[in-house]
Amino acid sequence: MKMSKSFKMLSVLMIAAMLVIAGCGNNNAKNNAGGNDAAAGAATDSEAIAKIKERGKLLVGVKYDTRLFGLKDPASGNVEGFDIDVSKAIAKKILGDENAIELKEVTSKTRIPMLNNGEIDMVVATMTITEERKKEVDFSDVYFQAGQSLLVKKGSPITGLDDVTKDTKILGSKGATSIKNIKEKVPGVTVLEFDNYQDAFSALKAGQGDALTTDDAILYGMASQDPGYEVVGEPFTDEPYGIAVQKGNTDVVKAVNDTLAELKTNGEYDAIYTKWIGKAPAK
Repeated sequence: MKMSKSFKMLSVLMIAAMLVIAGCGNNNAKNNAGGNDAAAGAATDSEAIAKIKERGKLLVGVKYDTRLFGLKDPASGNVEGFDIDVSKAIAKKILGDENAIELKEVTSKTRIPMLNNGEIDMVVATMTITEERKKEVDFSDVYFQAGQSLLVKKGSPITGLDDVTKDTKILGSKGATSIKNIKEKVPGVTVLEFDNYQDAFSALKAGQGDALTTDDAILYGMASQDPGYEVVGEPFTDEPYGIAVQKGNTDVVKAVNDTLAELKTNGEYDAIYTKWIGKAPAK
């Protein structure tokens, strides 16, 4: 039985229409899958904040040995400093209460491992933003601008970086960028590394080295402890401090950056800076 030309044409059109509908269905499925992936990504981004809110407190890694930034009072057990006040402001932003916070001690060596194994939500501990560290953690905007310098006993022949030679004994803290910097500035220099800055300062006072090096803001805190020591020379590096969080926690970074922006807008940042550093920040 022969089909008419019109019937054949109708059949062809019906098949074509079915193919178009099938194609649209596949595209919609792909689009839906993409939407689901995006939703999953958004859920992942918010997991860290949700976890903090469910816990009811922010876990922050801070220094316990760094005067002006994070120093524990052995008598009261309180930890105080610039980094602590900034951390409390972040807790208030996320949880609505600056006291909804638990401070955990970190050192330059332990802060990234503690962050990445989940012991803390963020690091607020005089941590310089570097390209190498960005491979391991995500950083906030700069919250404090420092520069590396030298601390010596008053009367020392060392008055700046130019006086440091390979025969000079330099003291520093393990894991700090200042160790790498001084070795680059003075090839062959002897560097003794300690677990924290207080141990390094004690070693300097005991005559185990000629100078202690780290960021000038930290050194000024040490000098304020003992008038027999002073910070010398001009800063010889640029040390922008950032707040570190686990990689991918973009919602936490945003919360921190929003907090920093608000503090600078409402004048609270200047007040915290002046309270601890003794002068207003450079504009």
